[in-house]
Amino acid sequence: MSRLYRDTGVVLRTYKLAESDRIIVLLTEGHGKIRAVAKGVRKTHSKFGARLEPMSHVRLLLHEGRELDIVNQVESVDSLAPLRADLDHITQGMAVLEAVDQMSLDREPNPQLYRMLVGVLRTISVSESPLVVPAFFWKLLTLEGVRPELDVCVRCGETEPLVAFDMDHGGVLCRTCRTGAPISAAALELMRMILGGQMNAALAAPMSSATHEVNNHATRAVEHHIERRLRSVAVFERH
Repeated sequence: MSRLYRDTGVVLRTYKLAESDRIIVLLTEGHGKIRAVAKGVRKTHSKFGARLEPMSHVRLLLHEGRELDIVNQVESVDSLAPLRADLDHITQGMAVLEAVDQMSLDREPNPQLYRMLVGVLRTISVSESPLVVPAFFWKLLTLEGVRPELDVCVRCGETEPLVAFDMDHGGVLCRTCRTGAPISAAALELMRMILGGQMNAALAAPMSSATHEVNNHATRAVEHHIERRLRSVAVFERH
């Protein structure tokens, strides 16, 4: 039997249905990733269409259906204005949403992932750090159980010099064993800070070639895990 339920969630993506409806994909706090129909939201007089755009953080009343739930009520939790301030904020937010969408499972509650997503979107809205999104990617991979080895060569166990990074092998490699892509000492240190409880210090690091390295390694690592390219990071990587 169908039933009403309340939850809080973040809109990951939307797509059109029929002439005036839209399917909303959300990561919710209590029900994991769900798909719901928002009826009539593409009409100009829709009461809550603007509240159901990607990146929106909302409280919802939903009617559980056999395949798709139905949105009955929507209330905004956070303003979208800071996230839509410019192209950089939008692109970073969309990259985060795509990664979460690819890694989350339908109807599988994951409160920690939900909290991480809300936290990173709030951070994007106030931080100018180029490491916010790659840091989130590394944390996301760690949550998925694929935290990279950063302290010793994953092939031979040597501790230095560590000069390459390869997700096929699960982390860093020494000069003798190296495969994958080169990694500088500065980039490796930033990655260790991100995954070692020094996130604020990492985010305070200025833009540099090392931050670009960390971003590129993070993106490739996520793509390796989900076995597809992230479409939304293309613009972000060029900045």
